[in-house]
Amino acid sequence: MSTKDFVEKDYYKVLGVPKDATEAEIKKAYRKLARENHPDANKGDAKAEERFKEISEANDVLGDAKRRKEYDEARALFGNGGFRAGPGGGGSFNFDLGDLFGGAGGAGGSGGFGGGLGDVFGGLFNRGGGAGTRTQPRRGQDIESEVTLSFTEAVDGATVPLRMSSQAPCKACSGTGDKNGTPRVCPTCVGTGQVSRGAGGGFSLTDPCADCKGRGLIAQEPCEVCKGSGRASSARTMQVRIPAGVSDGQRIRLRGKGGPGEHGGPAGDLYVVVHVGAHPVFGRKGDNLTVTVPVTFPEAALGGEIKVPTLGGPAVTLKLPAGTPNGRTMRARGKGAARKDGTRGDLLVTIEVVVPGDLGDKAKEALESYREATAGPDPRAELFQAAKGA
Repeated sequence: MSTKDFVEKDYYKVLGVPKDATEAEIKKAYRKLARENHPDANKGDAKAEERFKEISEANDVLGDAKRRKEYDEARALFGNGGFRAGPGGGGSFNFDLGDLFGGAGGAGGSGGFGGGLGDVFGGLFNRGGGAGTRTQPRRGQDIESEVTLSFTEAVDGATVPLRMSSQAPCKACSGTGDKNGTPRVCPTCVGTGQVSRGAGGGFSLTDPCADCKGRGLIAQEPCEVCKGSGRASSARTMQVRIPAGVSDGQRIRLRGKGGPGEHGGPAGDLYVVVHVGAHPVFGRKGDNLTVTVPVTFPEAALGGEIKVPTLGGPAVTLKLPAGTPNGRTMRARGKGAARKDGTRGDLLVTIEVVVPGDLGDKAKEALESYREATAGPDPRAELFQAAKGA
């Protein structure tokens, strides 16, 4: 839809509602007319399809409070396609709206009106009508970076410096893309940075303008630094807080910490991929930390208390039950990694029974006595029987 439509088309008449119609009345009228004229309900009826397009276009404008306000202002300012002379001015006269909205007149206009009319529409529709007109805001670039943390930093959280490169408004041309700071409005998109294409069924899709790359402006003399793009590489260092409990390979999104926006647009987002180094003692399973603790055979057989290290804190004491087998896992609650809600996971302690490699005479005698005292059925008998049966 061109800016010219704001002046020439009576969208209130298309929907059959008065100019002071409420939002609910406009919605009700649109739904009724859309059902009656929908292409699916009027197959092969070209007039109904054209009518459906007009109804959809009218609803796109009147159904949006901001666009409706712009439409009403344009109609009040320019009437129905021509300027009205004041009282005693001899009636009215018309002029070609094509010249006004980006035709041969370009940034300067034609027909003796200078650049004033372009500036009026530039402010009214946020579209370019002159070299200095403000174009639509553009969101900044999303940036992705990587950071490597130690195991402890990942568990407890850390603030790390990140040096990032992104696209920012070119300082040499103040983001205009023009060497002299005087770009012209793109004639293809009339400064909007977007073009519409039909998608069938009365609907249209909006794409970035290919000629101006979505900027709405085209450099008359391209800037030597940014080659007319208005954007240049910018490097900066930022202190970024990595939350506690982050895991290896996790991708963190920091809203608004990416590349700066253009023409008042919001900044992009920063995505940080985290790599976590290994720890010589502790491991990680989700919010829980893991550790393997060696115990002697007498400790495992007779039971007792053992001390277990924790990450960055004092040791904890665990009670080892008598007859604890090799590989049993015990739990020290609240000694794991931090969670988002402020609580912590657990420390999972795996018991590893240590078998001495060198025994003295006294130890050998004691073990021989133990073997005799505990002699009984072959503990592997059931294993062989099960294997034979299978």
